[in-house]
Amino acid sequence: MRADIYADKQPPEVVADLAPAIAGIEAELPPGYRIEIGGTVEDSGKGQASVMVGMPLFVLAVITILMFQLKSFSRTLMVVLTAPLGIIGVGPGLLASGKPFGFVAMLSTIALLGMVMRNSVILVDQIRQDLELGRAPFDAIVEATVRRFRPIVLTALAAVLAMIPLTDSVFFGPMAVSIMGGLIAATGLTLIFVPALYAAWFRVPRRDATSASAAVPAQP
Repeated sequence: MRADIYADKQPPEVVADLAPAIAGIEAELPPGYRIEIGGTVEDSGKGQASVMVGMPLFVLAVITILMFQLKSFSRTLMVVLTAPLGIIGVGPGLLASGKPFGFVAMLSTIALLGMVMRNSVILVDQIRQDLELGRAPFDAIVEATVRRFRPIVLTALAAVLAMIPLTDSVFFGPMAVSIMGGLIAATGLTLIFVPALYAAWFRVPRRDATSASAAVPAQP
């Protein structure tokens, strides 16, 4: 049986709604007969399986690139821990817009993890550069956050605005909403969470910005 959907519902939603009735029909089938789901839902399942197969290679590649960029296992781990911040905005965005979390939304969420880590790399690397210039750790964290505030916000805002025309698309709508909601939430959280995490991670004591700079402690 083949069918198309002429409404706002997505194929997975229709399949879920019909599942109890289909299960009842399948239970009455004679031995050797079965009912299988095809079409968009089947293709989506195959796509998700292929993505999961490539995830270990993706994670390895990301960690390797971060290690080359940051030259520190501690900083690399810190950046990776900030990646889930984007997921905080994906759920509310999809709920508010009524978009389903399908295969396209899942791909956009994976891409969003990279966008969030990029912002964290910019901030963490700026802190490292300030420390190498001899600034006190607390001052370096505060000044790096202030200096990188505008570039991080502007790049996130540009990506969010670019997604607005795609929000009405049936296929690309979930992707656009996922990226928009995730970036808005993650950008704000990154500027608050990353400096606090850095200070807690390396046990940076609070100090007066007007006081003389202390010696920079060795960091792993």
